[in-house]
This record gives sequence, structure tokens and C-alpha cells, in this order.
Amino acid sequence: MSIKRVLVLEDNFIIAMEAEDILKSIGVDYVEIAGNVAEAEALIAEQFFDFALLDVNLGSQTSFDFAAILIERGVAFGFVSGYGDDFVFPPALRDISRITKPFNESSVAGLLATAVASGS
Repeated sequence: MSIKRVLVLEDNFIIAMEAEDILKSIGVDYVEIAGNVAEAEALIAEQFFDFALLDVNLGSQTSFDFAAILIERGVAFGFVSGYGDDFVFPPALRDISRITKPFNESSVAGLLATAVASGS
């Protein structure tokens, strides 16, 4: 797998830790967790990531603004949502790959594989 460094933006600590465990089990070498957009912005400013796994709903905010930063920097990413297809995505983000919670090793691996294949 060509994705070795992943940023996880997830406000639920237990879910973030589960994502980290899954990512490492499928071959990711380094995982950094951010609990909110400000933390994620600070991490992306100082480190390089191959991919970002973004929870859509972060309590009082969404990850959509951070996704725009990732697009500008050319960092591949995918969304995780507990809302399935009911959440309204901005037009520029509607075609970004996403999985639903609860996720598992297979769904996370598929999301990363799709990102690698599409070059996003």
C-alpha cells in the first residue's frame, strides 16, 4: 500500500483509536489523530500526510472546510459519516469517497484503495 501516513479527524476518541488500530493493521505506518478542525489544521501545517480520514460531523462543525484545505494541498482524503447518505455534502465534495459508521477493516481498506486508484 502506498499510503503510509494518515491523519484522522474524529471528535470521538474511541472511534479515533479504532480507526488508528484498523489503519495500522492494513499497513499504515503512522497515524495522527485530531479531535477538531483547529488541531487538524495545525498538524497539516507541520507534517506531511498521504491521506486523511475525516469524520463529517464534528459536533458544532463539519470537516468540509478542512477538506478544502486538503484539496488545495493535494492530500487525498475520504469521509466517514454516521449519517449515511442523509447528510448534505457541498457540491465540490459530493464525489469524494465515503464510508459509514460503524466502519471495519474492509471498509477502511476499500476507502484507501479507492483514493489510491483515483489519485485523489
